Amino acid sequence: MPATVLTARALLLDMDGTLVNSDAVVERIWRRWAARHGLDGDEVMKVVHGRQGHASMAVLLPDRPREQNLADNARMLAEETADVEGVVPVPGAPEFLASLLRLGVPHALVTSADVALSGARMAAAGLALPSVRITAESVGASKPDPEGFLKGAAELGVPAAECVVFEDSGAGIAAGRSAGMRVVGVGPRAAAHDPDVCVRDLTHLRLENAGDGLFRLHA
Repeated sequence: MPATVLTARALLLDMDGTLVNSDAVVERIWRRWAARHGLDGDEVMKVVHGRQGHASMAVLLPDRPREQNLADNARMLAEETADVEGVVPVPGAPEFLASLLRLGVPHALVTSADVALSGARMAAAGLALPSVRITAESVGASKPDPEGFLKGAAELGVPAAECVVFEDSGAGIAAGRSAGMRVVGVGPRAAAHDPDVCVRDLTHLRLENAGDGLFRLHA
């Protein structure tokens, strides 16, 4: 299949499932949570990827007060931050991030994790945090709301239409689309949500300067 070429000015990068493979810890913690609440673990895992924890809880326990979800989410975040066993980089992530720095491509991390969790997971995967970061503390609404991606574009000073989002989850892909951005889906979860282009991981991506502040992404 021929490569897809996207021209853009900036990249907005999700973390879990996109740069960092944290599936092992996400499965451990959310399946324990599901068992505590008498929910089916497989059904819970279909919901939680890409969203902030309290937003997932609101979907899974719609009658529970928001305050309880927020308190429960705070406990979950502490649990997740302390557990980095099995957290590894997505294949190609170190080289891809290095190429962004080498070429001077504007980019930001846009994650549903908070500051502590994003720092712990990126460090566990041996990845440097981008200088521009939009975390759970930065937004009032979780993905699939586009707020995080729109804030990332604004921080970089780049119009939304000239940004490309990298995402693995249905919620994240929907958020990128709602923001008016093109979306590169990463990994098997992404393929089910019809991103503009889908890649298995980050190993075969290639970037090149196109002049006038633009770059070409070969996926």
